[in-house]
Amino acid sequence: MPLDFTKHFVAVPTEFKLGNNTGCSWKVTVKLMNGRVTLDQGWATYAAVHQIKIGYMVTFKLLTPDTLKVIIFDDDGIEIVNKCGKHDEGFAAKE
Repeated sequence: MPLDFTKHFVAVPTEFKLGNNTGCSWKVTVKLMNGRVTLDQGWATYAAVHQIKIGYMVTFKLLTPDTLKVIIFDDDGIEIVNKCGKHDEGFAAKE
């Protein structure tokens, strides 16, 4: 995450819930790496299930201190809308 984004937190959470436009949500852990905050456990599964490819643009909007809305655009700038798919229950966000 850009440092300009993380400086707005009093304390960066250890987990984020990633939500999308179809109501699906995922849990990912947060890790400090080389002085930067990165999405860790759960992100690779999220990216694979949502078929995020090189050239795609992924945007994050902070909704609450621990919830991000994720919007994915393909390399033509068209929003990718994925229905909730099967994924590792360990990373499914509990409502």
